[in-house]
Amino acid sequence: MTILYSIGLGLVLLIVGGEVLVRGASSAARRMGVSPLVIGLTLVGFGTSTPELVTSLQAAFQGSPGIAVGGVVGSNISNGLLILGLTALVAPIAIDRRAFIRVVPMLALVTGATVWVFLRGELTRPIGLVAVSVLAAYVVVVWLFERGASDPEGKRIEGRADMKSAWRGQVWLAVILAFVGIGITVAGAHILVEGAVGLARALGVSDTVVGLTVVAVGTSMPELATSLVAAFRRQGDVALGNIVGSNLYNLLGILGVTAVVKPLAVPPEIVAVDIWVLAAATAAMTFFAIRGMKIYRLQGLALVMGYLAYLGWLLWNAGVFEGGSLSALFN
Repeated sequence: MTILYSIGLGLVLLIVGGEVLVRGASSAARRMGVSPLVIGLTLVGFGTSTPELVTSLQAAFQGSPGIAVGGVVGSNISNGLLILGLTALVAPIAIDRRAFIRVVPMLALVTGATVWVFLRGELTRPIGLVAVSVLAAYVVVVWLFERGASDPEGKRIEGRADMKSAWRGQVWLAVILAFVGIGITVAGAHILVEGAVGLARALGVSDTVVGLTVVAVGTSMPELATSLVAAFRRQGDVALGNIVGSNLYNLLGILGVTAVVKPLAVPPEIVAVDIWVLAAATAAMTFFAIRGMKIYRLQGLALVMGYLAYLGWLLWNAGVFEGGSLSALFN
């Protein structure tokens, strides 16, 4: 099995497994009388981040903190620059300030806290417990706010839950579907991490670079697909909501759970550059949301070009284009 084939198969299994898991769990919850809002905040929100979670845990246990941490940081960077930019290129995003006045500042605060933790150099178990607790508290607070008022953010969350609850079978079939999704996701994560480590060795670069690029973009494919579909339907605010929600879950849930299960060191190269790129991307989203500005195609193009420049610098600095090592991918 070539390295590229291994990575491709792992990504496909992750995406398919995550989708099957979310649809099965969401449908089972609906048939048990759980409200769409709760499903959207918990099962759909965390479920769509399952590829990142399982990949990070798998990488942590295999002693590859660069993939575990880099995958999350890189995924959030690609969400905030590449995916948001592509969405705006398809259709300008009109931001309803009321819908994001709570969630975007929360993302900015969490990103700032993440920068502080990364500067300390280690994701410890107590830090992970705090992150998971903050996520749980945030979900409860949002639910309390949204259940009594029909505002745009509540409608977005409920609509997302309805979209993921399309399975029409019995409850026990939906539960089986969810477990099948878990199995596919775990298998995909194992294959992806093995391929990613092999890719790093073949190119002579660190696991971190592979985590920030291949793993990050690959595990962000569900967010990209959802956001582009929303853009084509002229629902750009839904796309932005998906990105903000995914980034929150990644920082608090994925890094938090990973740190609780397997504490790990933060790679120095992420502290030096990548976490600051993430902070800048989050600051841009915060500025757009707080001001209630429309993200036009020109701004979308700037975001995409910014991501491509970051990606090019990352690969060039890692020496990927030197020495003809790319041929090793097909061996």
